[in-house]
Amino acid sequence: MPKTTNGLWGQIITFENLYAAYKGASKAKRYRIDRMRYALNLEENLVNLQNHLIWKSWEPGPQREFLVREPKRRLIQAPPFQDRVLHHALTRVIEPIFETKFIHDSYACRKNKGTQRAVMRTQHFIRVARRKWGDGVYVLQADISRYFASIRHDVLMTEIRRVISDKEVIWLIEQILGGYGHEDGVGLPVGAQTSQLEANIMLNRLDHAAKDDMGLKYYVRYMDDFVVILPNKATAQRVMRELGEVVNSLGLSLNPKTAAHPWQRGVDFCGYRIWPTHILPRKRNIKRARRDFKKLKRDYQNGKVSLARVRERVMSFLAYAKHCHARTTVERVLGDLILVAEHPAPHPG
Repeated sequence: MPKTTNGLWGQIITFENLYAAYKGASKAKRYRIDRMRYALNLEENLVNLQNHLIWKSWEPGPQREFLVREPKRRLIQAPPFQDRVLHHALTRVIEPIFETKFIHDSYACRKNKGTQRAVMRTQHFIRVARRKWGDGVYVLQADISRYFASIRHDVLMTEIRRVISDKEVIWLIEQILGGYGHEDGVGLPVGAQTSQLEANIMLNRLDHAAKDDMGLKYYVRYMDDFVVILPNKATAQRVMRELGEVVNSLGLSLNPKTAAHPWQRGVDFCGYRIWPTHILPRKRNIKRARRDFKKLKRDYQNGKVSLARVRERVMSFLAYAKHCHARTTVERVLGDLILVAEHPAPHPG
């Protein structure tokens, strides 16, 4: 029986932790009206939250739902600000415990990780595999079908209880899972701080099955997308079946598009196309950027957006492109926008 952790509740409900959680929840939301309202009576709101936790009377508040289309179409469920404070208070205490259980090559929503490191690690693995196995190397690319919407609460709680035995903490996690429109016991709110950690917890068993049980050294995961570099097609097909069985045991399923292909086709992962010698931007990202910049140019010329907004969007695109071989592509995508700065347009008031 694995060792579990108890005695965490007292750390979560301290005023110091709640205040630190408020500061964490406030990052990038300084001018949001809900944050400013919360800050007007900060001490009173934190004491009120603390009392609700002490008396086990806390319940999730109403969420805000909205649709995003980038990088793919998703329905976001955003908890109210006061709930975000609680989520940060919880994860500040329990996340370090789970971090010790996670594998090195899981890169989503973790400190000192992220997409760029996942891409570089994948490229490194392709290079090492080619030196070891030659040009017969195959790449297995997989993702979980409708991941956040398919996570079963009972399975997730089983994984959490493998690490945490504190009854009050378990109660709080179950309260959060039961809120935000997921009372049927399936699905996580995509916009919640706790969901990011829980999504990693859910696939931790898959990670260890790949690395420890199956000995897959060249395995990289970013949230529900994962890549495995393998010596040949037959091995890739076998590994796909075996990892699919692990995924099924978690109450999930692989996307039907999951497949293995020769390394020469490149690896489409974390927004980039990866080869041993170079990295290119994903084709659909460039197509989308061209479309978006054309619209941005029109909006600027019609006075619908400011020059500051244009610069912000350009800098975001350049930050994406600087990590790959894309100089010519960037020049083509941004070519028309160079004229924007030279021809002032009426700005929105």
